[in-house]
Amino acid sequence: MIQLKVKTDVRAGVLEVLEEIRPALAMHGGNAELVSIEDGVVKLKLAGACQGCPMSVITFGVAMKEMLLEKFPNEIKDVVWE
Repeated sequence: MIQLKVKTDVRAGVLEVLEEIRPALAMHGGNAELVSIEDGVVKLKLAGACQGCPMSVITFGVAMKEMLLEKFPNEIKDVVWE
């Protein structure tokens, strides 16, 4: 039961971080979606204008990845995108 609560809290936290950064992505015609969280690895999908944009590496690496790893240092091992 406790493990399920932690998973729910991490999922909710990831969604919260995405909501924080979503307006900046939307200003450039982009978006980010949560695909899955498995074994401490968060998988995100960049959508809209973010797909294939050379700056998405900076947006993803600096903003989303760092924010998530900082917020959940014990629960999240890595953040990847497809």
